[in-house]
Amino acid sequence: MSILDALIAYIALPLLNFLTIVIIISIVLSWLISFNVINSSNQVVSVVWRMTSTLTEPLLGPIRRILPPLGGLDLSPLVLILLVTFVERVLGSILRGTFTGLF
Repeated sequence: MSILDALIAYIALPLLNFLTIVIIISIVLSWLISFNVINSSNQVVSVVWRMTSTLTEPLLGPIRRILPPLGGLDLSPLVLILLVTFVERVLGSILRGTFTGLF
């Protein structure tokens, strides 16, 4: 196993999995806050919300600028999850040696 393979297998893929989990937590938390299921003034909720926003907003911002507004529906987290999954699959196929190109 080369250094590049080790970096992909042990650093990049787990970070991408972690990012997907953080995006899902951010989505669920935003729904719970907007429907007043949980109170955003709660300290624990506030800390988790700030953490997920800090990690996801730099990636969601450019996607939100590209996507047209759809009323109250924000599809940017879904697009980001699809992009992260695509990158995970490409890196996984490179690691397995089955990558033949994008097209």
